[in-house]
Parts: sequence; structure tokens; C-alpha cells
Amino acid sequence: MQSLLDDLQTVMDGAFQPSHPGSLAHLDPPPLTASIAAELICAGLNNNLLAEELSPGLSNLEQQLCGWFCSRLGLPEQSGGVLASGGTLSNLMGLVVARSASVADNGVFLCSRDAHVSLQKAAIVMGLPAEALQQLPVDVNGTLSTVSLEEKLQSLKADGIPCHAVVATAGTTVRGAVDPLEDIADLCAHHGIWLHVDAAIGGVFALSSTTSWLMKGLNRADSITLNPQKLLGITKTSSLFLVRDKARLRRAFATGLPYMESPTGEHHGGEVGLQGTRPAEVLKLWLGLRQLGENGITAVLEGALDRRRLLMQHLSSDDLELLSGDLHLLAFRPRCSDADQSREWSDTTRSRLLHAGFLLSRPQYDGHHWLKAVLGNPHTTREHLRQLADLIQFDLPR
Repeated sequence: MQSLLDDLQTVMDGAFQPSHPGSLAHLDPPPLTASIAAELICAGLNNNLLAEELSPGLSNLEQQLCGWFCSRLGLPEQSGGVLASGGTLSNLMGLVVARSASVADNGVFLCSRDAHVSLQKAAIVMGLPAEALQQLPVDVNGTLSTVSLEEKLQSLKADGIPCHAVVATAGTTVRGAVDPLEDIADLCAHHGIWLHVDAAIGGVFALSSTTSWLMKGLNRADSITLNPQKLLGITKTSSLFLVRDKARLRRAFATGLPYMESPTGEHHGGEVGLQGTRPAEVLKLWLGLRQLGENGITAVLEGALDRRRLLMQHLSSDDLELLSGDLHLLAFRPRCSDADQSREWSDTTRSRLLHAGFLLSRPQYDGHHWLKAVLGNPHTTREHLRQLADLIQFDLPR
């Protein structure tokens, strides 16, 4: 046993530490203690959300919690959902359900050029041709151009090509931009097209009355991906796939479970999603949310936005080009740099920051390398942000 514990310590010593105040590179916040405890209980129970008889109380809890999320997002009474292992799987289910709701077989999906790469993976898994997922331009704010979307919908209609769904993004990966959900919903309603919103990053902001304005129009979606793991501190993985009409889930995924007794509740968990065997991930989400409570959720959301605003105040917009939407992500590079200079600056500066205890990511966007800070870490203080800004602006190219 001591040998096993020693080996385990070696693994932990070499692991990434999201609780460090300098952990600002990605959407990986410190985990909540209640969520950690629930993860252990989940493993000990070893229940399977495939079927109600294998997880009776937890299956009911999943349905109730999905209903709570739907209510908070403003979806109608007949809405519902299922938990999934990550946003990639949730987005895949979104495209599958949208196609199953379509009357055509050979349609296309539309999204912005800044939409998440999981949509490309979904198209591959679904066996779609390359042209089935069409990426449209973004405007100066990094959001899907509604002009381009309207033009594309008109063009598809003229050519007799059906559109299975428009995928809007509520929080892009590099700059945290939120597509104009209301305007896109209007276009989808006018053309009778399914609207899926990838709100893996931004959807949680709809849970608080003080930040819900950021997700205006999300309640008009036909399906939604939402990931509490990206900001609220729920241990991985924690993603939800929510639908406006929960009956759509069974129509898309039900195959029958003849080796299980009929559920006493609404359905077996294995009949409303792609996954069969599933651990009781709902437990860590439920207990984590209860630890936060209403006030705690609001504090987490507002704190992330405040840290982004504070860092922006400390950075010179004269010397740095800043990319940010309304959420808690911020990307930047020297204004005067060309592609080679931005690559060298971002590499050198990232190394200097890491040496000082700050980890930022280094995405490629619009032909340049940028540095990106994700400000969802509650352990990052004002003093940390001031120090970070000074290090970023040390020896900028002129």
C-alpha cells in the first residue's frame, strides 16, 4: 500500500494545479470541495444512469436538476435534458437531434468561423461530407454576422438545399464573444430552422439575475449545450444537453432496453442520449451548486467579470490590441507587431509569466499568436492582476 501511495504522490506532483492563483490559461477553475466529495461518493456508489433500476434516486435527481436548469434559462415547461461527458458530446447530440427533427436528409449546418471545433468533430462522427458544416464570417466583435447568415439562408433556399440547424455560440474560445442570440433566433423562426446554442462557456451566466442579460435570447433556443465545469468549479466532467421539447430526445436516441424493467419515472437515462453506461455525475453538480447557493453562483459569475474588467484597466490599449467579448476571457498582443513579432513576443512573454507563477494560453487567431487570460479563478486577487499586467507590458516591442 505504501508503494501505491508513493506512486500516487508522484503523479500528483506532476499534475496541473487549477487552484493556483496564477492558473489563468484555460476554462479550468478550482474544484468545489462539495463537488470533490460528491465525486468520491459517486465512485463508491458505482451506480449506472443507464437505467432507473441501476440508479433509482440518482436518475430522478438528474431529471429534476435538468428541469431546474431549463427553468432558470427560461425554457418552457415541456423542456428537459440529460447530462453528458463534456461539451463535445453535448454538441454532437445537438446536431443529431436537430437532424432527426428535420424533414430532409441531405441538409447543412451553419455556424460562425469562431465556433468550437467540436462541431467539426460532430460532423465527422455523423459521417457528413465536408460541405455539410458551413462556417460563416464574424463581425468586428467576433460574433456571427447576421447579414452573412441571412444571405446564406436565402442562398440555400434558392438552391433548394435544406438547413438542419444554425449553431450560435454563447462564448467563443479565444475572446468570449456571444453571438446575437435574439437576432439569430428571429432568423431561425422566420425560416423555420432549428437553433442550437453552444453555451458551454457562457450559459451559466443565465443562472443569476445580475448577469442573465449576457445570455439574452438563449431561452429561444431549441437545444443548448451548457458546461458548469468551465466556471462554477464542478469537477470534470460536467456538461448538460438541454432541449426545448424533451420528447425530441427519445425520438432521436431511444432504441429500447428490453433487458431492463420499464421506468417508473419519465424514461431510462440510456434512452435520451448517446451514452449508455454513465456514472452519477449529477451528484457532483447537485452538491456543488448547493454549496454555492444562489449568492455563491452570483459571486462566482460577477467575480470573473470584475477580474476581466480590472485586468483590462491595467493594460494599455495604446500598446496592446485587446480582444474580448462580454464574458471573462481576454486576449492581447502588441499593436505594432506583425505575425513573426507576435509569435516571438507571445512565446517569450509566456515563458516570463510562467517563471513568475502565471500560466496564460497562447492561441492563434487572425494570423497572429496572442496571449489569453481566462479570469474565472477566484484565488486570483487584485494584486495578482496588477503584477500580471506589469509583466505583460514589460519590454513591449515599439
